[in-house]
Amino acid sequence: MIITRSPLRISLGGGGTDLPSYYREHGGFLIAAAIDKYVYINVHRRFVDGFLLKYSQLEEAATIEEIKHPIIREALRLSGVQERNLEITSMADIPAGTGLGSSGSFTTALLKALHALRRNLIHPAELAEQACHIELEKLREPIGKQDQYIAAYGGITCFHFLPDDQVQASPLKISEETLHDLEDNLLLFFTGYSRSASRILQEQDAKSKRSDKAMVENLHFVKELGQQSQRALEGDDLHEFARLMDLHWQRKKERSAAISNERINDWYDFAMANGALGGKLIGAGGGGFLMFYAKDKARLRHAMRGRGLMEVRFRFEPEGTKVLNQ
Repeated sequence: MIITRSPLRISLGGGGTDLPSYYREHGGFLIAAAIDKYVYINVHRRFVDGFLLKYSQLEEAATIEEIKHPIIREALRLSGVQERNLEITSMADIPAGTGLGSSGSFTTALLKALHALRRNLIHPAELAEQACHIELEKLREPIGKQDQYIAAYGGITCFHFLPDDQVQASPLKISEETLHDLEDNLLLFFTGYSRSASRILQEQDAKSKRSDKAMVENLHFVKELGQQSQRALEGDDLHEFARLMDLHWQRKKERSAAISNERINDWYDFAMANGALGGKLIGAGGGGFLMFYAKDKARLRHAMRGRGLMEVRFRFEPEGTKVLNQ
């Protein structure tokens, strides 16, 4: 039995500049952090022929071609698995569609498990690129590359997305004291509903492809904010980082009417009046998790709990996708 796990992530700056429709023209940059919430994949051989797949649904298929789950089907094809008697089960600490990159984590964990089945070693960069190949090229999802890369690498990592499709990854050079302060003062609250990232990102993708002036300038500005966030974090200035988060959120909302709504805006303003210095909605938008950097954690927790939002506590995860059992 093979068990793999892949971390979920939060974005710390520059999100949205990792879509090919933007970075192939202008280059992208962002900072992402893996957290200790995971997607798990379990793979083992059955005593009968056929695939038994357990995810949000239960599926049986005699051949790879008959598999309905697109990522599982394409991962089996790409990895070259010869077995035709596999049971594949997925589990997650956080539901899909909540803005924490679960699809990228699912894909990297699945590929890692299938490579382990074939006894192949795979570098994080290759693992991430294979996951991107499946989601962006084979399945034509209008998404970016950060989820697959941060899931594969782990830690708090800066990614440069180059016009030639190369990706440069380097760890954020943050002091241990600032790292602990950041971890302690970042709070996640679940809005209570999920959404499809692909649906929301389609608008950004389409506008970028036709060089829409407002969209391209928005993403230029967000990329610069990501670089400023790197300087703030590496310079131990967490108050400046929080200010940049708020500025990022205000600009991000301008990309699409689907990114926020009246309830999310109300919760955000309430949090800013009750102990938060800055924040944003994690992921593409429309639902999922609100993240805040708190000046007064106790006050913010009490206030948001009073509004019915559940907090999910987390720590940073230094490791990327890994095999737990083989």
